[in-house]
Amino acid sequence: MNLKRITRLLQLLQTLQAGQGENADALAKACGMSRRTAFRDLETLREAGVPLHFDKTSGRYSIEAEYFLRPTNFSFDEALSIVALTSDLGAGTEAPFFGAARSAALKIQGTLAADLRKEVQQLGRYISIRLNALDQLKGSEAVYARLVESLAERQVAQIRYQSLTEWEVIETKLRPYQLFFDRHAWYVIGRSSLHSGPRTFNVSRILNIELLDQKYSRPRGFSLARYLGNAWNIMRDLAPDEQVTIRFAKIVATNVSEVKWHKTQRLEWRADGSLDFHARVSGFSEIIWWILGYGEHAVVLRPAKLRKQVAARAENVCKIYARDDNQLPARPGTGAGARVKQR
Repeated sequence: MNLKRITRLLQLLQTLQAGQGENADALAKACGMSRRTAFRDLETLREAGVPLHFDKTSGRYSIEAEYFLRPTNFSFDEALSIVALTSDLGAGTEAPFFGAARSAALKIQGTLAADLRKEVQQLGRYISIRLNALDQLKGSEAVYARLVESLAERQVAQIRYQSLTEWEVIETKLRPYQLFFDRHAWYVIGRSSLHSGPRTFNVSRILNIELLDQKYSRPRGFSLARYLGNAWNIMRDLAPDEQVTIRFAKIVATNVSEVKWHKTQRLEWRADGSLDFHARVSGFSEIIWWILGYGEHAVVLRPAKLRKQVAARAENVCKIYARDDNQLPARPGTGAGARVKQR
């Protein structure tokens, strides 16, 4: 079912719920469709379990006003989770879908029994959830909406993109496969005509998007997990996966062990309290940043090439601080260290 039909069915449902009953001609006019389409959509609603009532005398269709989003009997834990999450999670950060979720939660709260509503609201004030800084998509809302439309209608999109790989603005035809939010920002994965294969694009760096009169098919076997493989986060290299081992000093070992950093990780405690962290990863770009974040408390044991790349980055940092001009390299990753590939 495409996006336009879903929108039309919702409009028909709202029209039926808001009025005192309408005949097929009136419903068709109100929803901007033919009489034949109105009958077909009415049947679709009936098959979906909507309790349609037809008055043979007047020829009018109607549904009970209480039908749509009827009150639900929430348990205390369910009600508390809804209130806590939507009251605090993402507040002030514009987390994905936060606005719509907050609005829906307020409506749900209104259906709770008075004593339960008061109790969960009070307890909800004592629960806080903090998120990292987020890309708020300000100025890119229209781009995001067009990508959703492209996915729904399977329409190819022509985009202009500020690339951090090519270091210039590029243009390409994109066949979107997946929209996803990861940690800080929205991304879209799809086949790029310029690169003749799938690529990941940061939605906020799409400068312009137009939907073309050209259809495409999403690969049947595509999945986000398969596409990302064993990437540390979202940057996967084409080279084969490699086993890495990082030794963390005792002072940070417990901190490292408390977090599930990667799906392949294995922890090995040592007698002196240090920790050997093992994982199999697809590319080094992102894990290098993570390792450097622990400074002198993390040492790469293997592979040798990762050890050299981390050492080169550390050497570049030392050179920057040894100079008096306070000048950064012209581009990230220049100098002794390998260039960081960013999308």
